[in-house]
Amino acid sequence: MNIDDLAWQARNHGGVYPRMVRTLLDLGQVELLIRAARERGDWNCAEAAARELCAAGEFDRALALVDPFADIRWRAAEWVTAEIMIRRGEDDEALAMVRPDPAELGDGHVCARYAELLSKAGRVEEAVDVLTPHLGEYWLRSRLVEVTEGQGRDDLVLEVLTREAERGERAEAGACERCGESCGTGRTDRWDVLLLISRVLERAGRADEAVEVLRAEWASGQRHPVNFPEYYAELLARQGLIEELGALAAEDHRSALDVYAKALEDAGRASEAETVLREGIEAHDHPKDRAALMRLLVRRGRVDEAVEIGRPTYEYYDCWNFLHWALELLVDDGRPDRALELLDGLTVAYVEEHPDQVRHLRLWLLGEAGRCAEGISEATTLNKREPGRWDTALARLLERDGRLEEALALLRSSTHYLVHHDLPDMLIRHDRPAEALDSIPTIAEARATVEQREREAAERRKQDDPWSAEGEFTLEPPF
Repeated sequence: MNIDDLAWQARNHGGVYPRMVRTLLDLGQVELLIRAARERGDWNCAEAAARELCAAGEFDRALALVDPFADIRWRAAEWVTAEIMIRRGEDDEALAMVRPDPAELGDGHVCARYAELLSKAGRVEEAVDVLTPHLGEYWLRSRLVEVTEGQGRDDLVLEVLTREAERGERAEAGACERCGESCGTGRTDRWDVLLLISRVLERAGRADEAVEVLRAEWASGQRHPVNFPEYYAELLARQGLIEELGALAAEDHRSALDVYAKALEDAGRASEAETVLREGIEAHDHPKDRAALMRLLVRRGRVDEAVEIGRPTYEYYDCWNFLHWALELLVDDGRPDRALELLDGLTVAYVEEHPDQVRHLRLWLLGEAGRCAEGISEATTLNKREPGRWDTALARLLERDGRLEEALALLRSSTHYLVHHDLPDMLIRHDRPAEALDSIPTIAEARATVEQREREAAERRKQDDPWSAEGEFTLEPPF
């Protein structure tokens, strides 16, 4: 292992990719992850396995697993080492090992990680102090709230956030206190801080005050970003203030109508919820309202009605997920042939504009319908026309047809870049985790493959457009 490869893995999810790591953990394959960490130098495996060992109280094994990574000064390993030591009761030594130097204290990412460890060690005041200079960044304000949750110091967090809200109010009236100019960030900062104040009040058991903070801001008549009324609506729903939520939905249907309808349904008023959503669709015909009604109808067992409600959105340029969702609903309802009918009913214009998407869906549905031979024939024809591009679809059809070894052989021989996760995923589905892990290239192998592909692509671009090659041609300036 080396720092460059580990940095490449972090950027590109190379080696054992995070989703596979989570899958192996869910399957109880911790020892397999440990083996991969040791033999392959894979940090994703090492980190996940170390955390699992730590949770089981096996601190020495966890530390031994991350030590080789920490020894080469891989910063992520140092953080995990400190976390394990804190869990083992060695707070002072752990924090001393990763304490930011003066230069690092200016880095919000470093401070966020250090504040998290301080909080785990029970040093909440220090965690707040470390983050306070960075609260001009919205994500670090959120981090402040996250790392202090459950630590019994909500009063301190509220004090800090209240100061931030006051700073935002002053910025609205004049120059920003941080940059000294009218930068326009004050209002946005203040909205964000008020949402966080409300969140902390609610978790501290002061729900009435949490509601009042957002109620007063909404009543001010100021314009707000979408997340403000959405969070306000969700807060009202959690507190059972359904009538007030209904009034909010009447003012801002896009942000609150679906929340209002769900609150009505949860209160046993499903018919009212359906009426509210149908009226919203009639008045505004927004896809979000259709999605909310589809979900409600599915929960009520009315799948066909849900599919019909979504139909007007299936060919919207930005609603591809609605079509896929409708097809999945029919498949889950045991009617893949009905899903194929829906797909075949799309307009010629839409199919011509999205040919590959429609073909992939068709092949998937043929497999779900048990028409594997037909799907295999179509996928084979497509693959002859575009070699490798349809390997994944063809392999899945072979798998569904009971021809697993043929499917695996196809994926093993494929050189198409889109299939790199399909082989291990298929092996996992068939309870072959060790083979799945062994089929994944090491970090160094994956990096070499990607970099070679990038060089080949650059060479093709150079051949297609030699004028773009740096240093190849020089034009005299026209003056």
